[in-house]
Amino acid sequence: MDNEILNKCSEALENLRTKAPLTQCITNIVTVNDCANAVLAIGASPLMSNDETEQREIARIDSSIVINIGTLTKNQIIGMFTSADEANKIGTPIILDPVGIGISALRNDTSLKIIRDYHPTAIRANMSEIKAIAKFVGILENVENIVKGVDVADEDIISSTNIKVNGRIVKELAKELNTIIFASGPIDIISNGKNTYTIENGSDMMPRITGTGCMLSSILGAFIGSNEDKLIATISAGLSMGIAGEIAGNYCKENNLGTGSFRTQLIDELYKLNKEEILSKAKLNTLKL
Repeated sequence: MDNEILNKCSEALENLRTKAPLTQCITNIVTVNDCANAVLAIGASPLMSNDETEQREIARIDSSIVINIGTLTKNQIIGMFTSADEANKIGTPIILDPVGIGISALRNDTSLKIIRDYHPTAIRANMSEIKAIAKFVGILENVENIVKGVDVADEDIISSTNIKVNGRIVKELAKELNTIIFASGPIDIISNGKNTYTIENGSDMMPRITGTGCMLSSILGAFIGSNEDKLIATISAGLSMGIAGEIAGNYCKENNLGTGSFRTQLIDELYKLNKEEILSKAKLNTLKL
């Protein structure tokens, strides 16, 4: 574990709470409320707008824009492209959550246009979605990508046995796209194409509620919107969500509580998270590839 990086991550949390960045989330109807509450809990200011007619104005005041394709509509897609176009012109960071890419042509085309035309600062996805993108851009060839709706396929769940194989994919994709790739799972993998890290914080209750990935992407937008070092910001978001989830999961198990209570407790722990917890509880490691 790199203490210098952890110190920077604890500072990134303080920066976020000092600046309270306006974080625009063009997200899906299933998780929009949880995403807004997660952004508020961590200390930022969410704005959940979809309509195309105001996206250029909003992009000019945002600290970052999070685009989540979970429940696409024609109007929302126009809004995504309009927002991303304006953000790209003025240098506002874009975070892409390509939910379910690989399932349909609509999701594929929407994600790939954002990637190719608007150059996201970071892409946060599960490993099945990362592999789908890698296949589309030519990093992976002759690989049959198995999709499981919007969830990660069993074969793609990141574990100690496949960490290096998946780490190489993440690193190569980050290098190819000149962006930060964040593959989330039981073990998170984060790379900017040069340096690659893993985070092993979290809880097995996290996949049992909808929206933890969407919340993570929204929190990632808040961190990136309030910190100059985008890789540190990404690691900080992963640690924040992972540590909060781990504490919440342990609390629920100790008190014989279920997933409904976990959902509430997760938001509570994001709100209560402090620099001391990041420094003492982080399970961050460099992945040597």
